Amino acid sequence: MAAEAPPAEIGTRAPDFELPGTDGLLHRLRDLAGARGTVIAFICNHCPYVQAILPRLARDARELASIGVNVVAINANDAEAYPEDSFQRMVEIAPSLPFPYLHDESQAVARAYGAVCTPDFFGYDAKLELRYRGRLDASGRAPAPPGARRELFEAMRLVAESGHGPADQRAGIGCSIKWR
Repeated sequence: MAAEAPPAEIGTRAPDFELPGTDGLLHRLRDLAGARGTVIAFICNHCPYVQAILPRLARDARELASIGVNVVAINANDAEAYPEDSFQRMVEIAPSLPFPYLHDESQAVARAYGAVCTPDFFGYDAKLELRYRGRLDASGRAPAPPGARRELFEAMRLVAESGHGPADQRAGIGCSIKWR
């Protein structure tokens, strides 16, 4: 079922977390944060919306890293009901991702952030204050058309340069998070 991310309160501080990654390590937000910004992306393996954007998210994450903005992905879906979203399946796809892929088995982190769908993007400045809650681009269940505006990338480049996000932020859409 498709869900749309609600507007977020700009300036809200990122909730802290410590989650296991597909690399076998525990990761804390403060250790993953970028010098000029951080994107927290709630994704999963099985969602067609995520599958449609994953190659472009990887491209944007590589480019954002070059300007001091780190991307972190978190999977909070109920793996019992959706086995494709299990930790083992996360480990299998992680080598294709240029960012940490973390598992929120308890779903506490997703709830703390107010995540509602996959993908759901939260863009923070260097002080971990929210500056962007929007979509990657015009993708839906299919990839965006060639030449589509890179909304998340442009927003986070602005955050890195100015500390502020764009005035125009279009809500993300995706599969609802699979809550227990």
